[in-house]
Amino acid sequence: MKSKHIMQKKDRIYVAGHTGLVGSAIVRRLKREGFDNLIFRSHLELDLTDQQAVNRFFESERPDFVFMCAAKVGGIQANKEALDQFLYVNAMIEFNTIMAAYYNGVKKFCLMGSGCIYPRECPQPIKEKYLLTSPLEITNEGYALAKISGLKLCEYLNAHHPDKADYISVMPCNLYGPGDNYHPERSHVIPALIRKFHEAKESENDEVAMWGTGSAMREFLHIDDVADACFFLMQNYSGDPGENGTPGESWINVGCGVDLTMKELGAKIARIVGFKGKIAYDRVHPDGTPRKLLDSTKLFDMGWRPSIGFEEGLKRTYEDYRINKNRYRR
Repeated sequence: MKSKHIMQKKDRIYVAGHTGLVGSAIVRRLKREGFDNLIFRSHLELDLTDQQAVNRFFESERPDFVFMCAAKVGGIQANKEALDQFLYVNAMIEFNTIMAAYYNGVKKFCLMGSGCIYPRECPQPIKEKYLLTSPLEITNEGYALAKISGLKLCEYLNAHHPDKADYISVMPCNLYGPGDNYHPERSHVIPALIRKFHEAKESENDEVAMWGTGSAMREFLHIDDVADACFFLMQNYSGDPGENGTPGESWINVGCGVDLTMKELGAKIARIVGFKGKIAYDRVHPDGTPRKLLDSTKLFDMGWRPSIGFEEGLKRTYEDYRINKNRYRR
């Protein structure tokens, strides 16, 4: 559906989570287009799980557009160890900001979700319509349920208040790029492997362990491409409000259309980093969802495509880590 609202340079734009991986990339994209009327708040300045604080913020700042990128995120291990926190914190952040935006007249709201919202055993590639068709992957079920709840709230507002609500939800594949979290156990797979291979090379270790069997398949997209897609969708797309109060589809997949095995990923990163030792597989740790390839036809048919090749994106990401590793290791 063609966008009902288009951002103008004079509009006040709130980027929640502006220092995170996605938020910082969206800020770069907006500034590159000449948007400088941007609103930021750090977590210390605004706790998005505090409903009253969020309401006061929206009442005083009156943003016109919102990119909701703030979230509690982590890899398989972090999610598995704290399913309750990943559900509660993310649900509170989303519900508070979505409703405060609605009550304070925000023109358009973009919710950043995740491809993990789809079932574990899902036909591939994954179409938007496969949502809620079978059980989720248990290792990140809490995070997925929070993202599904936010997506559904956006969908319901579009359906029941089409004159006031313009909400879209972006469901990207696995993301990577400069500024990621490089914690060896609580980060996502690409930053974790970059750090592992780099430190092994520095210390002259001849073996690096990868979690799982190496057979799981994933699709990856550079963070600057994701930011570009979010900007494109904010300017060109509004969710379908449905008919007669029955919700339409307000979420959209964002991917590149190509996946690879974890074994292939490990070999690519090792080569880029310059690690020449052995890669062992730690089968004690789970693989997670066997395969997760998004069908991004809906977005591609609008005219958007990613511009950063995977090999080039990995090289840029490793170079950023190599230069800033002391800061990232804190």
